[in-house]
Amino acid sequence: MSGASPRREVRILGLDPGLRFTGWGLVLSDGYRLRHVADGVVATTASAPLADRLLELHRGLEKVLELHQPDEAAVENTYVARNPDSALKLGQARGVVMLAPALRGILVREYGAMEVKRAVVGNGHAEKEQVQHMVRHLLPGVAFKRADAADALAIAICHAHHRSSRVALAKGYSPI
Repeated sequence: MSGASPRREVRILGLDPGLRFTGWGLVLSDGYRLRHVADGVVATTASAPLADRLLELHRGLEKVLELHQPDEAAVENTYVARNPDSALKLGQARGVVMLAPALRGILVREYGAMEVKRAVVGNGHAEKEQVQHMVRHLLPGVAFKRADAADALAIAICHAHHRSSRVALAKGYSPI
């Protein structure tokens, strides 16, 4: 087939921001095919000053980025309205989570929680257990240790689906 470009797997890093635990999950995407690579959490010391915790978070993410060399990253656009102080701290952690891959020139996309649930489960109001079940179904053999890592994998899956759809539309394929 002359003129056909070879398919290329894309390494997608999903990130679920949190000041105490930031989940991360890496998948390989080849069109609509997905494969689990790794997942985990970056934990910070709860008793440490905020600046030190943000530095811990950045250093932990740097290790993940260096080890796994993702091509693209996806971050959950979190919404917290209950406690203003918690919302500000989460926003600062989220800033670090978005900045770490951006500093390496990695494309960073954002997705809301309902958008992630809709992409993974088909229902924007799905329960956490439903999302975890579908992550296990879509990535056979995955055995995440924390819910934060499962959430990060769901975010990576969401980005992979959106990315594949954008690529198909750019090539002139109709989604119907």
